[in-house]
Amino acid sequence: MWLFGYGSLVWRPSIPFVERLPAYIDGYARRFWQGSTDHRGVPGAPGRVVTLVEQAGAVCWGMAYRIEGTERDAVLATLDHREKGGYDRRQVTIRFRDREPVAGLVYLATPENPNYLGPAPLDAIASQVRASTGPSGGNVEYVESLAHALREMGAADEHVFALAALVAPAGAA
Repeated sequence: MWLFGYGSLVWRPSIPFVERLPAYIDGYARRFWQGSTDHRGVPGAPGRVVTLVEQAGAVCWGMAYRIEGTERDAVLATLDHREKGGYDRRQVTIRFRDREPVAGLVYLATPENPNYLGPAPLDAIASQVRASTGPSGGNVEYVESLAHALREMGAADEHVFALAALVAPAGAA
C-alpha cells in the first residue's frame, strides 16, 4: 500500500514504512483551511492545519510511504485516529520524479466536516496560527516544519511559504 502525506506526515510520519520518497499528486492545492482542535489547537481555539482542495493544473508535493502489507491495517487504524478531526481517505495517483506512478491513499478534509474553517485572508490565518497551541505543540512549529521539509525536498508551495514568512519571529530570515 502507498500513502501520500502532504502535512505533518511529510516530516513526522510516526508510522512504520518500507520506503519513503518525495512525490506529488496532480489536481490538488495544499491550503491551511482545516481547523485542528486535537493537535495544533484546542476546542474553542482551533489551530490551522493543511488540507487539499481540488484545483485544475495544481501540483502538490509531499512524501509517499510504501507500507508493508502486514502493517496495512495497523497503519490505517493509527492514521484514522490521528486524522479523526475531519479527514477522510481518498484514492489518488501518486507520482515520482524518476519512477512509474502508483495508486495510493491520501487523507483530506472537505468543507462538510465540522472542523473545516475554509479560506481566509493569509494575514488572518497567520494571526490564528501564532495564537494556537495544542497537544502536539504550537501551530507555528507545524507551519515552519512543513515549509522547511518542502524546501529540503526542493518543492515549491507559495501558500505554505507565504504563511511561514508571516508567522516567523521578527528578525528571522
